[in-house]
Amino acid sequence: MSDYQAPVKEMNFTLNDVIDVKEVTSLEKFQDADDDLIEAILIEGAKFTGDVLSPLNRIGDLNPSTVSDGVVTTPPGFKEAYQQYCENGWNGITANIEYGGQGLPHALGLPITEMVESANSSFSLCPMLTSSAILAIGKHGTEEQKNTYLEKLVSGVWSGTMNLTEPNAGSDVGALRSKAQKQSDGSYLIKGQKIYITYGEHEMAENIIHLVLARLPDAPEGTRGISLFIVPKYIINDDGSLGKRNDLTCVSLEHKMGIHGSPTCTMSYGDNNQCVGYLIGEENKGMMTMFTMMNDARLAVGSQGVALSERAYQMALEYANERVQGMSLKTRNQSPIIEHPDVRRMLMTIKSTTEAVRAIAYLNAKSIDLAQHHPDEKTAEKYRGLADLLTPLSKAYGSDLGIENSSLAMQIFGGMGYIEETGIAQVYRDARINAIYEGTNGIQAMDLVGRKLSIDNGKHWRALHDEISNFTEKLPETIEFAVIKKNLSKITAMSKECAEWLLSQHNESITNTMAGSVPYLRMLSTAVGCYLMAKGALSARNRLDNGDIDKEFLEGKIITSRYYAEQIVPTVLGLAEAIKAGDELFYAIDKNNFA
Repeated sequence: MSDYQAPVKEMNFTLNDVIDVKEVTSLEKFQDADDDLIEAILIEGAKFTGDVLSPLNRIGDLNPSTVSDGVVTTPPGFKEAYQQYCENGWNGITANIEYGGQGLPHALGLPITEMVESANSSFSLCPMLTSSAILAIGKHGTEEQKNTYLEKLVSGVWSGTMNLTEPNAGSDVGALRSKAQKQSDGSYLIKGQKIYITYGEHEMAENIIHLVLARLPDAPEGTRGISLFIVPKYIINDDGSLGKRNDLTCVSLEHKMGIHGSPTCTMSYGDNNQCVGYLIGEENKGMMTMFTMMNDARLAVGSQGVALSERAYQMALEYANERVQGMSLKTRNQSPIIEHPDVRRMLMTIKSTTEAVRAIAYLNAKSIDLAQHHPDEKTAEKYRGLADLLTPLSKAYGSDLGIENSSLAMQIFGGMGYIEETGIAQVYRDARINAIYEGTNGIQAMDLVGRKLSIDNGKHWRALHDEISNFTEKLPETIEFAVIKKNLSKITAMSKECAEWLLSQHNESITNTMAGSVPYLRMLSTAVGCYLMAKGALSARNRLDNGDIDKEFLEGKIITSRYYAEQIVPTVLGLAEAIKAGDELFYAIDKNNFA
């Protein structure tokens, strides 16, 4: 497998020319994050991920994490890389300065996350979940909890996990059975089993802070009766030092299709009835607290799809330039396969969709920053609504494209793609989980059409569609922008029409709404992707007209945007009929007669 090189130039273009990150860096909180600092951070991130993490990617695949008597050992080199990662400050890049973080915006942290995920997807999951734990404790924890846990989590000396799933409770979190019993000292005894716990046990950090969902006695049924608890691997003494080992154990590790280097644990809590936990947030309000973690993780998982799509593209492009096979239809000479039309189609599809979903994810991160920190409440409200809307798009469209594009890349490799030594199979295997965990993509689609479209009577999605329509009207009337303008207008109008229909079905037949949810998520994602690609193309054209000498790169941005509008957008225009068809044929065959 070829080593990864972070696309720093692409990332910088997306930040500055597509999403306008200066709206964030101009805020007082982030005013130190000027162009020079952003570029320096991206360059250093590229060096670290390319030199340190990428070479370990294949090693982790071939030498999975192992468990023996509850002790988990990660692949060779992971522990040393993690220490270097933390010492360089990457673990706390967006964390609060008060607790040792760098206090940079999420819009700048996400490109670094993408780099880590591209370089080594298995490694990336440990800091990803620690970041989510930091957010949850920072937002919902008591001052004592913040002072106890945050500094060590931000520094990476301790890591964090998210514990939701149980053998009987997957997507239906409300069915969980783990129990919590309050003690006289205010702590709780936790008892139960959790599965699919990423980095639930490992030797890279001194302590692991588990955030565990459990049910109190006589709690209401379903998700309304769930509480969230901080359950440390080692109890923390009053002076901050580590005390005795808590009553929790890694029972086993899953044998997975991909992400072999990441230990996916079955965790058992309270086998000896002595597992101590501490309530975070309010009793029976654990899902609200957990959603702080989950929304952060969903954006990171979407970014993981972008990251693996980028990794697949780099590998396929290199192979297409090297592999000589057949005769060019243009030159009639023996040629590398990159000269063949279908290989070009696949490369351009991967390239354009990767750039589109990267822009969606970065805009998502920017929206979170402005929602949290903009001083004008109306502006903050606008971006809260946009962040809510974009999160399922980032997660589902990003992870879907990671799978689709790594599959296309494998096709470019031909038979060699199916051979493990080339490495592209690992990218495909690693990418497949992203559509499943942190809420399956079907759940993301249900969340989009069932909740996000109806927030504030549809105010936020209508505002987004109006913004896209207004932008489209102002695009140049030139041959260069003709297809972009035409198809962006088409898909925006169609997306708006389908959203209205889906909303109309909420009270009439909610199953009609849900039946159209997955194709609608793809339609809206493609519309937003086309819009952001068009913004990049327009910026590139303006820069060229103003004498920018980076001609090849900027012309490439325009061509890629045109390709997305011409070749990608038409593939989803036909989804409108499916979206509005309703659920009749879904249930026309009795469940007992599917065979």
